[in-house]
Amino acid sequence: MSEIKTPTPTPRDAFELLLAGNQRFVAGTPEHPNQDATRRAETAPSQQPFAVLFGCSDSRLAAEIIFDRGLGDLFVVRTAGHVMGPEVLGSIEFGVDVLGCPLVVILGHDSCGAVGAACAALEDGVTPAGYVRDVVERVTPSVLAARAAGRVEPEEILAEHIRHTADLLLDRSRVLADKVAAGQTAVVGLRYRLADGSAQLVAARGLEAAVPTAS
Repeated sequence: MSEIKTPTPTPRDAFELLLAGNQRFVAGTPEHPNQDATRRAETAPSQQPFAVLFGCSDSRLAAEIIFDRGLGDLFVVRTAGHVMGPEVLGSIEFGVDVLGCPLVVILGHDSCGAVGAACAALEDGVTPAGYVRDVVERVTPSVLAARAAGRVEPEEILAEHIRHTADLLLDRSRVLADKVAAGQTAVVGLRYRLADGSAQLVAARGLEAAVPTAS
């Protein structure tokens, strides 16, 4: 099936569209929008996604599935532990500045291997070899910040890492920060639960959230 998108959704519209898809996924009633031949033909000349999704590379976080979306809906950037470097920042800025996405979503999840490895490294002093070490080192500041604030439970540490990623993204990207300040784009952080498939809001920048954020 195919559906018609609004040409330029507001950040709030985009956020609600995303949450509605996740609710369908959780309920087991997905509509699989924008996944047919018509949509394929519509998006062949150009793309107009309504959100940039910057998430963890975990194989259980397939964005278009868990948010019940289709072709041309989401501009997806993924790294282990949703850690960022210049390529990630450039990709997100492309989605916002060139493609005009009104929403940037940071998607973390429980039982994240990168967060777990960072916690373990702080406890036993042993870090992974190779470039995995770089991933762990980029997650470590979030773990330290969570512990300094008395947050030691896994879900609390994850939420801190998601919030830290949102703040870091806005701090490093002047393009995105200006878009948020102008009300043209919002940044939200979601915590995904692997067991039930739900995405909970834990951070919002530039979005007057109608739903409460999780702790």
